[in-house]
Amino acid sequence: MVTRLISATTSELRAMNREELFQSIKASEGRVIVSENVCVSATATDNTTNAELAAAFGADMLLLNLFDCFNPVVIGLPGIGLAQAFDYWENPSKNTRNPIAELKHLTGRLIGINLEPVAETQETMSQKVEIGNGRKSTAATFQAAEKLGVDYICLTGNPGTGVTNDQIALAIQVGKANYNGLIIAGKMHSSGVDEPIMTKEAIQQFADAGADILLLPAVGTVPGFDQTELKEAVKMAKSLGMLTMSAIGTSQESASPETIRQIALWNKMCGVDLQHIGDAGYSGVAPCENIYHMSVAIRGMKHTIQIMSRSINR
Repeated sequence: MVTRLISATTSELRAMNREELFQSIKASEGRVIVSENVCVSATATDNTTNAELAAAFGADMLLLNLFDCFNPVVIGLPGIGLAQAFDYWENPSKNTRNPIAELKHLTGRLIGINLEPVAETQETMSQKVEIGNGRKSTAATFQAAEKLGVDYICLTGNPGTGVTNDQIALAIQVGKANYNGLIIAGKMHSSGVDEPIMTKEAIQQFADAGADILLLPAVGTVPGFDQTELKEAVKMAKSLGMLTMSAIGTSQESASPETIRQIALWNKMCGVDLQHIGDAGYSGVAPCENIYHMSVAIRGMKHTIQIMSRSINR
């Protein structure tokens, strides 16, 4: 039997394989928090990564947005300010660091990245955003993530990138063939594409392709996606063997603490296993107080102060 994620020490986490991590999340009964943060912009504090900040305020899992698998940079790591980052971007051959291993050492948390299943010819509702190859979900990026030691990969789309559900399903298959960690899949918002964000057909596709965790918009974050729809999607996903994660990916992560608490409780009532809070706050991370308030809302002060205070050397 595994230790549930909300109670696991760093050494226990590091000893878990993919199947054990899946069970550890499941055993936490809807109380796991995932903080997404931008890793390639000026950080919210002078000499700290956004990932460290999120961990300090209660995040169990850290999800890096805009991470480039072919030229991996995390600003805020020792010696990595904006000037050094620009040097690496202009001269990739100089970059021999493994920021994933460094973040694991500094935070003691699970570290994941976003990869985007872009439909290259897909028309978007607004101007399409082009992204680099190191952020796209290809066999090569999955293999690079595996080499870096990434614990989990989230297949989703940033605004305007043109990610579709069909493309996500194809990317899951590529991931299963080239990567051994957990795979989260789904959309937080439209990603610029005029299609339903989630359907029963998409849930079935993702399950058939081998996704471990279904990503769904948090209640109250996208128009028309309410508690009834989320609860139905969660029940279907679980019947197909997947866990579920609700996501605040619509800049509401920087709303009032009262809003965060309300969203968090709605999602817990719907049965999700993980709750994601996005990166639209201070310099690419949610306001730290909102990570804290989400934690207190869904698991109380006991587990909140435990994750905040437990030494990563345990």
